[in-house]
Amino acid sequence: MTTEAAEPVREGVVDEAVRARPATALRPYVAWYSGYRQRGIAPAVHRGLPSPYLTFILTLDEPLVLAAHPDPAQRPDAYATLLGGLHTAPALIAHDGRQSGVQIAVHPLGARALFGVPAGELAGIDLPAEDVLGRLAPHLQERLRAAATWDERFALLDGALLRAARPSGQVPPEVGWAWQALRRSGGGLAVAALARETGWSARHLQERFRRETGLTPKAAARVIRFDRARRMLTDGAPPPRLAEIAARCGYFDQAHLAREFRALAGAAPSTWLAAEGPEEKRFRNVQGGAGAPVAEWEA
Repeated sequence: MTTEAAEPVREGVVDEAVRARPATALRPYVAWYSGYRQRGIAPAVHRGLPSPYLTFILTLDEPLVLAAHPDPAQRPDAYATLLGGLHTAPALIAHDGRQSGVQIAVHPLGARALFGVPAGELAGIDLPAEDVLGRLAPHLQERLRAAATWDERFALLDGALLRAARPSGQVPPEVGWAWQALRRSGGGLAVAALARETGWSARHLQERFRRETGLTPKAAARVIRFDRARRMLTDGAPPPRLAEIAARCGYFDQAHLAREFRALAGAAPSTWLAAEGPEEKRFRNVQGGAGAPVAEWEA
């Protein structure tokens, strides 16, 4: 297990955030773990943005409050544990100055092995994790709460998920190849090109890809490209110019990037960056963890 160091705690404020890579055998299914605990910070609302990972959260001291879901038909609710599929609209997550938990970033094609269902069955929705995992979710949450350190919590996750994983051959290799090709290209491959390489028709690829990931190849490319641009916005001080990010991430121009950001994040890039960028530390969001993911963890 590889761990990124937490930031020092400021006097009078609890501000912990640690990110760790899972055990080697879990890496086909899980990208990373993020642990966070904050106290004495200003209440805030965070945008949970579309990303290429399913969201699996086990809270520690207080529930996770979703003021709005990616699916507007879902009512606001509070969750002790949460499992959410891929989505193309933001969630709104609120806290009152306190928050704590562990997030497991799950590769979509790992959903069958870890959860027993394809990621397509979880697309665009948020559920209590026990609705899918049964007693494993609350039992693991109790053990994480009792653990004394982040390293101990991450080791508990390794053990529990290794025992729960049931490698499955049901994910078509063509879908696996197409997903990895989109990730490697940063969302830069067209559906027609993917279909040619798999030997499937574009329609058949779309249907099978959506069942396994929850998104069509075109929507997945859009989310992957957006996620890359979002992370580039928080890299460095100052962050790269929007025109540079647009060019590097495959957008037509800066205006195209801005439109996509508004559509997927619900806010302009500058608005989002001012509220939740690297200089704004009042919310350890479930995507932010201890900083941007280490590049080699993203395979």
